[in-house]
Order: sequence, then structure tokens, then C-alpha cells
Amino acid sequence: MLFRESETIELKETVVDDIKKEIIAFANCDGGKLYVGVRDDGTVVGLSNPDEVSLQISNMARDSIKPDVTMFLHYQTIEEDGKEIVAVDVQRGTDRPYYLAKKGMRPEGVYVRQGYSSVPATDTAIRRMIKETDGDRFEAMRCLNQELTFEAAKKEFALREVDFGPQQMRTLKLIDQDNLYSNLGLLLSDQCAHTIKVAVFQGTDQTIFKDRREFAGSLMQQMNEVYDFIDFRNQTRSTIERLLRIDVRDYPEIAVREALLNLLVHRDYSFSASALISIYADRIEFVSIGGLVPGLDLEDIMVGISVCRNQDLANVFYRLHLIEAYGTGMSKIMKAYEGMEERPMIETTKNAFKITLPNINAKYGTGNASVPKAELISSSAPRAEKSLSKEEKVLEYARSHGAVTRNDVIELLGVSTSTASRVIRRMVKSNLLKQNGKARSTNYTILK
Repeated sequence: MLFRESETIELKETVVDDIKKEIIAFANCDGGKLYVGVRDDGTVVGLSNPDEVSLQISNMARDSIKPDVTMFLHYQTIEEDGKEIVAVDVQRGTDRPYYLAKKGMRPEGVYVRQGYSSVPATDTAIRRMIKETDGDRFEAMRCLNQELTFEAAKKEFALREVDFGPQQMRTLKLIDQDNLYSNLGLLLSDQCAHTIKVAVFQGTDQTIFKDRREFAGSLMQQMNEVYDFIDFRNQTRSTIERLLRIDVRDYPEIAVREALLNLLVHRDYSFSASALISIYADRIEFVSIGGLVPGLDLEDIMVGISVCRNQDLANVFYRLHLIEAYGTGMSKIMKAYEGMEERPMIETTKNAFKITLPNINAKYGTGNASVPKAELISSSAPRAEKSLSKEEKVLEYARSHGAVTRNDVIELLGVSTSTASRVIRRMVKSNLLKQNGKARSTNYTILK
């Protein structure tokens, strides 16, 4: 038999460390054969113990190459010119890209066959292999960055009294069966590369910027920081009807919340462009990258039909009680504006989804200061006490009862779980409250 190196044939005189690169390159491409006991020029030198060589190569592949490639390797001892050599048949793998465990899923760890050599793969080639084997769902694909941290996510899970350990991460599909982080893990990690850009404009067009911010980090962190940024600018207008003071915020809190969650959960993260939120004097626009899922029309969305682009991400938000059920977000936004002259507007294009929330108080002009909600006043009765803010009510409760829990805040303020969590988090951050205990035994006391 004539031995000559080619795109599918590699020759090695003895077992060397580079054999791992050759196996990876063949498994990542169209397969090939590795002959051990043959020099580069095709001269057969033979092996004294071919069985031991086969075992050595098998151990190298099992211990140094990820994912497991051993099922695609087949060994055979053949005799040439009275000498024994080992032929390793490497088939094209089904879990590409294969890589050196110590190097990771980066160009220096992933190899492909190029001519007669095995060379590092490009980032583009690595992404293509991931897409070919993992499918088109971005969140389910293996993440290129396997050095992730989850400090922001841990805090959010702890605040909502949901466990967040290795088993939960595996159940939620942040980690796959090979203990590799998925792109969903990337989105929830502190290293998340996707951002939200928020701009505040003077007036009703983009002529004059008043403020602009770009929010990065874990989606959990972005969610909280963006909401607080908008909430700070969501002013309240007060009117008096007979003996009742009526306070109306520029934007219903539930509408802002649902529009932001929609932007996070339904965004197409295969695009690197930032999601956009624009705050004008008369409206807020939420622009999410990625249009409707194929087969779905805007009319379907408005009647409550939902086909989620990021099913696993939506499941995480569901576990954290941020969303209740698929398809309810739009109806909640519309209901928040029930009876109002202006109504939210939904627009879609091939690559974008836009929600516009009108400013309820825009027709009354600007300059209204934010004041507390719901205060009864009477000319015949003694002067009413100033109504308390949410924080003041929580502090008063904690002072009289010694401590306060999240469930106490929900009942006290008549708000949702997520709003209660946000109020508590803001008060802890402002050193008004101190957290005690963990998980279900968590309570909060006034910081001395």
C-alpha cells in the first residue's frame, strides 16, 4: 500500500501530542484516517506494540477532547511490508465543534483540516459548526465563551427566593449534558454582550438629547436598571375631584413593566445590535430587535396568541414570577390604558418589533412634580396627614412589627411580586433596610 498525506490522510511515525489536533480536525470536517507507524514520506517503520498504541490514542482522545469523540474513532492493526501499524479511522462527528479541553471552544482549541495540515478554525467556522449541530435557536447553542460568572443572576434568584445552583442551571438549560454553558447562560451571565440603549429627548422628536445611557451586563441587571431609569422619569400629575386627590402617572407601571419584559424575552439575540428605548415628552418607544416569529401575524399577538422565540429564556422569567403566562403581556398593556384617549401602538417590520406607550399626561403640559398617591382632604375635618410613599409605608410596617417580608410588602402595598421585590431591593441598596436570612426565611429590618 502506498502511503501519502492528503486532506483525509495523516501519517505519524509515533504517538505524539499533535495526534489530538489531527483527530479534532478530521472529526470537525469530513473525517479521515490516521496511520501511526508511518513516516511523513510514506516509509513504513512499524510499531512494536500496536495494541498499546491504540489504547494510548484512545485515552488521549477521551481525556483531552471535548465533547466525547471516542464513538467516532475506530482502530485497526494492519501489516505492511512485514511490519505492524495502527490505522485510526476518524468519522465526522455529530457534536461539532470538537476542541482541546484545556483550550476551550476558541480558535486555539478548535482545529479543521486545510489541505494536508490541521489548522486553528476561525470564529466564523466555529459558529457555523455550532449552528449546524445545535440548530437555529440562539439560546440553545453552545456558548463560545465558557468563562462565565453569574453574580447578578444569583442576587435576582435569591431575592425571589428561587434556588440557583448547578442542578437548577442544568434544569433551566443554562448548562448542557457536557457541562458546557449555552447561549442562554451567556444572556444571564455578567459577561452578556447584548445591551439596551435608552435615550431621553426634549420634546417630541430627536432634535435635542437630554440624557442617554447604555445598559450592559446580565439581562437580570439590565432589567432592573432600565426599569429604575424609566421609573425615575415617570412623573405623576395630581388633580382634585371633590374631596379626592387623584394621582396619575405619565405611564401606567404595568404597561412599562410588560413592554420592557417583552423587549427582553422576545428579542432576537442572534443579532448583535442593541435594543432601543426612546423617551419623548409625549411617548416612550420600545424597539426590540427581531420581528414576529414566522407564521405569526400582529392580529394573532393582539388576541393573545404567543409563539416564543426564546422558550428557555421565557421559562427562566416564568420561574422568577416575572411573567405569568405566554400571550398575556399585550392584553395587560392595553388594559392599563383602558378608558384613556390615547392607546398604545404596536408596529412590526421584518427585523423589529415596536411598542409605543403614550404619555397620559402629555396633553396637560410638562413640569408636574411627582407627588404621593391617593389622599383624602376635607375642609371640615382636621388637616389630613400626608400620604406615605411606598418606602415610608414599608419602613413604618417594619418599625411596628420588628421586620417585614416580601409577602408583607405585597399585601401592604397591594402590588405584584415583582414590584414588591423591586421596592425592597431599592430600599436595601439605599441602606434603609437590612436583609436577614436566605430563601424563604428572608426578612428585612430597619438599618440602625
